Amino acid sequence: MTALITRDELAAAIEAGAVTVVDTLGGEYYAQQHLPGALALVPADVDTRAPGLLPDRDAAIVTYCSNPACPNSGQVADRLSALGYTDVRKYREGIQDWVEAGLPTETA
Repeated sequence: MTALITRDELAAAIEAGAVTVVDTLGGEYYAQQHLPGALALVPADVDTRAPGLLPDRDAAIVTYCSNPACPNSGQVADRLSALGYTDVRKYREGIQDWVEAGLPTETA
């Protein structure tokens, strides 16, 4: 099971530039809004896109999707771990929690 990260921990890591954030919703959801600096990577594309998108397998990576009911972030995190990424965590509450807390987002 993937380790979790809280909203406050994630916000601090983004502010410090200490984490790569991965939006697992992709498509129009990503275009409409995503966490600052987030890269789009959906479950179906992990095997083909992860090596180019995330070349450092020891970097801190956090996946997220819409909310705790969305399975994408867990699926991407689990697959990244299986591919040899060593520091993958999941922001279970997702972008819904981030937006409700009044934190900034970006658009594509």
